[in-house]
Amino acid sequence: MEVNPDSFWKKCSSCKKPIAFGAKYYICSVSTCSGQRTGYVFCSMPCFEVHLPAARHRDAGGIQKIAPLTQAAASPSASLTGSSEASDANSPVRRKIVTGSPGINQASSSAKIPRDILIVASKLKDYIHARSEMNTSATVMEVLSDIVRRACDEAIDQARGEGRKTVLDRDFKKS
Repeated sequence: MEVNPDSFWKKCSSCKKPIAFGAKYYICSVSTCSGQRTGYVFCSMPCFEVHLPAARHRDAGGIQKIAPLTQAAASPSASLTGSSEASDANSPVRRKIVTGSPGINQASSSAKIPRDILIVASKLKDYIHARSEMNTSATVMEVLSDIVRRACDEAIDQARGEGRKTVLDRDFKKS
């Protein structure tokens, strides 16, 4: 006998019983279990305890929560975890990246960015010497580090513009 997915909020991650709207449920206190990607929910403490040996947590507890009262109050991610919403079923899920608070100037926050040398001096000197038998000044490292920082900043902007949190090789302009 199939249960209508609109009649409950989510299914228990252990026993797969439906958790009704407005019902008590439990989540794991460990962030990796209660995060959006895993989203483990349990209908009872015994079901929560079943997951502990497999999860191998050092110290975990069950946190009691209350399910949303209606389908509309459920988050958009609910359509991905058991229940279905007609409005979200056809639209792709996109992640939003927030780039700091409005009014904060990125130039003023750049004081926190380290100005260390980003180039491995011995490797660069070895390369230049092997290619041309020339020596390399120590001040070259600072100049090249600035060039690398600018290239990284452009790559970060490119990744952010595409809605990613990871800078990829394709984000760097090839010349």
